[in-house]
Amino acid sequence: MMKNSKFVMFFKSRKFIIIASFAGLFLVSVGLSLLVFYLISPKAASNLLSQVNQKTKLDLSLPKVAECPINGEMYTQAEADIWNTRRPIVQMIENSVDARPESGLSKADVIYEAVAEGGITRFAAVFYCGAVAQDVMTAPLRSARVYFVNMAAGYGTDPIFLHQGEANNICNTCPGGAKPRSQIDPIANVLTLFDKLGWQGGSTGNNFDGGYNIGLPITQRNQYRLSSTPSAWEHAVEVDLNAAWAEAAKRGLGYKDTSGTPWTQGFKKWIFQDGKATTTPKASDIKFSFWSNQPEYDVEWKYDSSNNSYLRFNGGQPHVDWEFDKPQLSAKNVVVMFAKQQGPLDSEKHMFYQVIGTGKAIIFQNGQAITGTWSKTSPLDREVFYDTNGKEISMVRGQIWVEIVPAGNIISY
Repeated sequence: MMKNSKFVMFFKSRKFIIIASFAGLFLVSVGLSLLVFYLISPKAASNLLSQVNQKTKLDLSLPKVAECPINGEMYTQAEADIWNTRRPIVQMIENSVDARPESGLSKADVIYEAVAEGGITRFAAVFYCGAVAQDVMTAPLRSARVYFVNMAAGYGTDPIFLHQGEANNICNTCPGGAKPRSQIDPIANVLTLFDKLGWQGGSTGNNFDGGYNIGLPITQRNQYRLSSTPSAWEHAVEVDLNAAWAEAAKRGLGYKDTSGTPWTQGFKKWIFQDGKATTTPKASDIKFSFWSNQPEYDVEWKYDSSNNSYLRFNGGQPHVDWEFDKPQLSAKNVVVMFAKQQGPLDSEKHMFYQVIGTGKAIIFQNGQAITGTWSKTSPLDREVFYDTNGKEISMVRGQIWVEIVPAGNIISY
């Protein structure tokens, strides 16, 4: 009883009140300092928070014994233990000049690039293995196109598809609630493809739409991501991949779905090789345009024999990831997939690229160029690349870029 009385007397004492007052003032001052720091330099504050979130969570010095099923890169068993509870995320990421540099692309396993509209390219980035060891913020999230959805559908049963709207015919002020064909050609209507694939939105499906059925903590608008000058509203949506995977788990879309079906069912795994650098590359400087009147989207890949990879340049500038100390983007394999181009199809200038079927391809790896073909028989099939003898081409372990280029365009190397 005496001890309790002393305890109560201490909390009523002048000493305790003084200590508590100083502690309160300290916490208030810290909070005000952080607020002032953000108001003065929102970019610096955002970068500070980003750096805190990017700390490696795992011991990456352990042996790399686990093969990523997406691109063959080798990882620690601890990383594999995490990705084996999830399914891939395929995210639409913008590439307009005002949106660069993008965030998170260096952590993608495979990246697809194609024109979205007006010669401006966009990315569909596949995140699974490379985004495990660190918390990854990606940006900017943008809208989907039919051909990107067709590529995403090849990543097993119901991959998580992240986008900010899509090409569609919804119109609240139009007769019947639908836009006329002249405004959006039916071939470009993504909603029709979602229906065919059974990709449901709402609060239960794998169709994650930042403008419709997901928000904080998965997506947020950060107009100060790149600068203390705010960006345009449409360039500002960030994605927290861990939050997206957490939401997928709540929806019963982990490694297996609620019926016990693993996402890998129906997934085509490519053949992989370890790769071998060469000091006498035959394909050391790859250059091409998507559209001749849009030089800001011209692409160049330069071979780096020191790590047997290709460094990416976009619009004549090194293409970097805004996160993770701003590394220049690179790839172990650069695949040029020639596709028939149609469009602009309508008044909204939608494009269409035929990525179902077959076509010509060039695969750049190990400093060499392999001419061949690609084949993708349906949206649910993953594309496969073959040499001129009809043998499947093995991919060098590591990040893979697939450049969907209009058929007939010239590739210089």
